[in-house]
Amino acid sequence: MSVQGLFVSFFGSIGSLVDLITHLIRLARLQAALDKRCLLAGTTLMDVAERGEGEAPFHVLLDGACVLELADRRIQMQAGDVVLLPRGAAHRIRTLGTGRAQAVVETPGTTFDTIHSRTGEPVIDLLCGHYTVGSGAGPMLLRSLPDPLFASFAGSEETDDARMLAAIMRREAQNDGPGTTAVLSSLCNALLAMVLRRSNRRLTEAALWTAVDDERIRAAIDAVFGDPGDDWSIAHLARVAGMSRATFVRRFSRGTGMTVGAFLTNIRLMYAADLLTDTDLTVAVVAAKVGYGSESAFGRAFRQATGSTPARFRRSTAR
Repeated sequence: MSVQGLFVSFFGSIGSLVDLITHLIRLARLQAALDKRCLLAGTTLMDVAERGEGEAPFHVLLDGACVLELADRRIQMQAGDVVLLPRGAAHRIRTLGTGRAQAVVETPGTTFDTIHSRTGEPVIDLLCGHYTVGSGAGPMLLRSLPDPLFASFAGSEETDDARMLAAIMRREAQNDGPGTTAVLSSLCNALLAMVLRRSNRRLTEAALWTAVDDERIRAAIDAVFGDPGDDWSIAHLARVAGMSRATFVRRFSRGTGMTVGAFLTNIRLMYAADLLTDTDLTVAVVAAKVGYGSESAFGRAFRQATGSTPARFRRSTAR
């Protein structure tokens, strides 16, 4: 099958991505870039530097097995695994083998660099990139995610989709020609959507609120996204979910890893950041649209979440 055919087939198969995730990616003003393709031999070490605020590195292992090492843990990766680091922590990639570890050599490319071990045949094919988010909603989204964020597509219901996506990414990486940057950026965004709806808890006890599998909790989350300015009391959300208040609070916390209040604040302020960036609505009107009864209360919450007042934030994004 051609790359074009794979592309159409893949995106046709996931055309019904959850609206919530699609909207989150838009709110975050997310941009994706593939930085390196790593074809590493055994017993190789590759250090990856810390990223700045609003940048989240990711790795997609296409073939082989390796270890991603953080300061406090080691992540075993196999083909079909994806790891995202929302806080941008420095880390190391290690391939398996015996003897003294060898360093890497970097070869510049048109779209991205290729990394090889100094000697030996490759035992892994690893794509390394990063997501950059806009100010406001983007950093809020990254802070709300478990770190590290892990997804494995090997043996899952989405294995075929993930394999198809990997095949397109590999072909584009091998071509590294006109249009490669645009295609890979779109594929990386599709990859993030799959991770946000798929990630499991193998590496962290923190729940991923975008991948809640409780349909009734999902209904409450979707309702808030549909109208963040509504009077979303816990009792109201519990009715939407068809549960008692106590049951809803317990199951919401277990399924999302956050309290109902923290979730509401996060979503409302993400929407507010979007309105402050894209509209000329007054701060008072924005506050009302996202469910705040007073401009002062909204200002305090926004400043606590972003480090900036709404007015200052608007001026900074208008530059």
